[in-house]
Amino acid sequence: MSSKKPQSLPDAVPVSLAEIARIAGVGRAAVSNWRRRHDSFPSRIGGTDVSPQFSLAQVEQWLRDNGKLKDIAGRELLWPRFETLGSRDESGLTIAEAARRMRDPRARGAAASTGLSSEARVLAQDAAKLGRAEGSHETFEFLLQRWLETHVRQLSTTPPQLATLMARAALRARQGESDGPLTVFDPACGTGHLPAAAAEESGEKGASVLGCERDPALAALARARFGFLTDEEPHLHTRISTADALREDPFAEDTADIALCNPPFNERDWGYEELATDQRWTHGLPPRTEPELAWVQHLLAHLRPGGSAVVVLPPAVASRKAGRRIRSSLLRTGALRAVVALPPGSAQPHSVSLQLWILRAAPSGSEATRGGQDALLIDATSFARPGAREAGPDWSALDSFVLKALETLDHPDQTPPEGAAHIPLLDLLDDEVDVTPGRYIAAGTEASSSELTQSWDELASSLTELSTHTAQLSDLRFATESAQTQTTVADLVKAGVLTLHTGKQPPRTGTAAPDSVPLLTVPDLLMDGSPSTHLPADEAQEHATVAEDGDVVVAGVVRAFRAWVHEGPAVALGPQLHALRVDPERLDAHFLAGCLRAPANGRQAGTHTSSSSRVDIRRLQVRQLPLEEQAVYADTFRRLSAFERLLVRTGALGKELADGVSDRMSTHGLVPGPAVRSRAHQPD
Repeated sequence: MSSKKPQSLPDAVPVSLAEIARIAGVGRAAVSNWRRRHDSFPSRIGGTDVSPQFSLAQVEQWLRDNGKLKDIAGRELLWPRFETLGSRDESGLTIAEAARRMRDPRARGAAASTGLSSEARVLAQDAAKLGRAEGSHETFEFLLQRWLETHVRQLSTTPPQLATLMARAALRARQGESDGPLTVFDPACGTGHLPAAAAEESGEKGASVLGCERDPALAALARARFGFLTDEEPHLHTRISTADALREDPFAEDTADIALCNPPFNERDWGYEELATDQRWTHGLPPRTEPELAWVQHLLAHLRPGGSAVVVLPPAVASRKAGRRIRSSLLRTGALRAVVALPPGSAQPHSVSLQLWILRAAPSGSEATRGGQDALLIDATSFARPGAREAGPDWSALDSFVLKALETLDHPDQTPPEGAAHIPLLDLLDDEVDVTPGRYIAAGTEASSSELTQSWDELASSLTELSTHTAQLSDLRFATESAQTQTTVADLVKAGVLTLHTGKQPPRTGTAAPDSVPLLTVPDLLMDGSPSTHLPADEAQEHATVAEDGDVVVAGVVRAFRAWVHEGPAVALGPQLHALRVDPERLDAHFLAGCLRAPANGRQAGTHTSSSSRVDIRRLQVRQLPLEEQAVYADTFRRLSAFERLLVRTGALGKELADGVSDRMSTHGLVPGPAVRSRAHQPD
């Protein structure tokens, strides 16, 4: 196919092989196979032989003519047109304009579309038409998520799980009740993740949202987001302004019950000279190098008595010398009530352990509590999950831990959970005024004598079990007969022995709820294998691929390739994950999983171009055996999996014991016993 010459189609919307695969809901290898096998496949119009580009219109027509589109939503075909706009700002403003037209079909040529190119206005109208057909809110969320993913290097967004945690923390820290509905404030709201989470978590009707964002595209998208939310909750009132909140505060006369903020970090040009005499700096003029402390005081200036604020800050703000006088004032007045050290990967930049500062305005009247006596420091860095930091920490455990610690915020006589502590101000107000939690909280408590004995017993039990598995597996014999015939997953699908279901990214995700469905993704597999996000029940039913008990799940990417039989409640599958549902009268699920997960199988079916290359699931091979014989092999495959898991667990337990014993011996916490002393004095 590379011999075809590119056609000159200047008006064509270009799409890559990866985009075609996403549109058709298949792997890239399948698209490459179509190019080789079908002369009718569109010729490339640009790019290179290695990274060719094709006309979206021609690709769409070919997919339709050849029955390859299946049930893929039209929004997948729409997104490449947004990418052709080129400009981050214009594509963002076009999505916002499309949202406006989705909500009001009669809206045309209004002020919101001023400045958009004619191409962008046509695209906004087409997107609005599609949204009204496929679901306006879902289509907007899909486009917004794609836009954020495309420009992830230029934008710093707050993950939904962190936004939820911050909202819950602010509501927990707030003291007293307001006279009217809850008011939420965010002076650097981006696309509105934080105030939207607060409005949802509060559950109050008639809540008000005050948001400010200096980036016009982000502000427009935030207005679009809240437009849909107010359609669903008419009592929700929102005001989103486009302005630099520090320099030209549009809400100078407004106060709020809770404030949330993820401000820009390390900006030197934040208005130091022109704001030197600003009345907001009640705790001191922030140094030029401490813009984050300007945001902290800005939030406090907008809180009602007893109101609370939660702000994301880089860890250096807790200890930099330039900010110690302001930190001291915040502590003495009781404005800084708690500091939470988050695990790396909680938000951008993912390599840094960011912090949450929990602030509170002085309560009024009889509601006032004794402030400025201590601060609650919470070290949650241990909730990081091993592996890729970008996938985030163990959000469920992190959320539970932080909220449990905050229950003791105004009760210093109560003992917070391990990893949190009430630190007296006398210990904090030294020459450094360092409020870094890790400085005051031990990383962990040393194991007691009984716990150490239990760990040794567990290790001995694991080694015994490992020895049993070793003896049984080593009894396997080399086959003497000729090799058995093999078939492929594709052939099994054609024969009706199994059905193949491909995972996909749903438009919306969220946190755990009673009726939600866990969403498993490839990044989850690269960490501990536990789903990090959930889908609302209706979202899972309508848009997700769900693996049921007994399905064989396969990860179709080289770096995470594996196959296993899913057991337990249903779980939704993200992109590059597949569910194989077998006919139990013809095929044993555990036998199938054992055959599929063989490393050699993954290698022969992979594309081998990079660590993120896909595995063509349909090319994976399976031995052909009678059902009775499959059961024998299935039992051995299960034992082999158990052996592998036990080997990992035993190694981790042994390393933990070795490190712990070494630490205790170096500090005289453990001493050699008589048997060890006797052996030490025996000649070699």
